[in-house]
Amino acid sequence: MEEHSYASKVVHGRGICPAYYHPRTHNIPVAVVQFRSYTPKLLDLFTHFATHAASSFAIPVSRPVYLPTQRSLWTVPKGPFAHKKAQENFERKVHKRVIKAWDADSLVVDRWLKYLQRHILAGVGVRSTKWERVPVGIGEHMLIDATGKMQLDSVSDAEKVKVLGDKIAREESQEKARKNAVLQLPTY
Repeated sequence: MEEHSYASKVVHGRGICPAYYHPRTHNIPVAVVQFRSYTPKLLDLFTHFATHAASSFAIPVSRPVYLPTQRSLWTVPKGPFAHKKAQENFERKVHKRVIKAWDADSLVVDRWLKYLQRHILAGVGVRSTKWERVPVGIGEHMLIDATGKMQLDSVSDAEKVKVLGDKIAREESQEKARKNAVLQLPTY
């Protein structure tokens, strides 16, 4: 059986094997998913699960990349007054992994991320950044409103012509009023 079709089927016992990594076709990044945990074993287990899920969704993903471990230290006095010299030290390590996804439809990536959120392990945090592609020429239909936000233009061509005609008529009437005001200047 071909690996591509085998990877998208449920086969019992396949979860202990490494996931099938689909090849990238266009190298267009669509998402970056970051996993964080205090326990590296849980983190490795969940990234293994995430790569298998991406393989089942036919999403080309990278292997989990190990990011630097974030280490935090605290020193706290054991007692409030007389035992000031006796102190305790505490340490917390946050382990991080990243998986990048390429060349997939945004709906498929949404389903993959929802699937990961639904089956998340306790003690593992997931943060995702997703990019969506828009069709070429979308900027021709964009307007900037009064608040500075971009919005799609929903005005028809007839309404645009009417607005432009009103603008020209307003400017011409202002120009005519200005000329009349100049002609009626008092003479000394």
